[in-house]
Amino acid sequence: MELIGSSYKGETKNGRMHGKGEYTFPTETKYKGEMKNGMFHGKGVLHFPNGSTYEATWENGKAKQNGLYTFADGLKYQEKDWDYCNGYDRRFYSERCNGLRPAGESQLTDLHPPRVIPDGCYDCGDGFYDPNTRVISSHTGRFLRNADDSEHDWIVLTCRKAWDEVDVDREKSFATGPEKTSNTNGGVNE
Repeated sequence: MELIGSSYKGETKNGRMHGKGEYTFPTETKYKGEMKNGMFHGKGVLHFPNGSTYEATWENGKAKQNGLYTFADGLKYQEKDWDYCNGYDRRFYSERCNGLRPAGESQLTDLHPPRVIPDGCYDCGDGFYDPNTRVISSHTGRFLRNADDSEHDWIVLTCRKAWDEVDVDREKSFATGPEKTSNTNGGVNE
């Protein structure tokens, strides 16, 4: 385990994980639950670094049936009758729970206000993507993974970009600035 950067705390039998324990992957994903003969076996939960979880019953290291995936914001994934973020309802989960923001204060991500994206990077949901290095880092700067060609293309096509973020000065915004009307001579009155 030390060679690959993982660790284990818990019960053992014959030098193997056996009983209840906690296995931590090099990516900081943690499995907490039952083990048998060195494998996940019984009830257990994967805890991902982004705050989401996957709860399942495991058999010889594999999820035995479809488990329950819960996103970091509390949204539970449903395999059937999934009605979140579909073509008819594009609200974020927090908007569904707390209501829409007032006009002029659109919500760009489930987190409001959204995280500030580092220069030259994209916000790909679970972290920031640097297209030059093709590395995805957590929002706190920890390495998560290298993007393959498919993920790179998806991120570049769909995700928020640092250079598109606009800081609106509300005092100078047209919506809150002085009203302008045209006069009969073709000029503008303020």
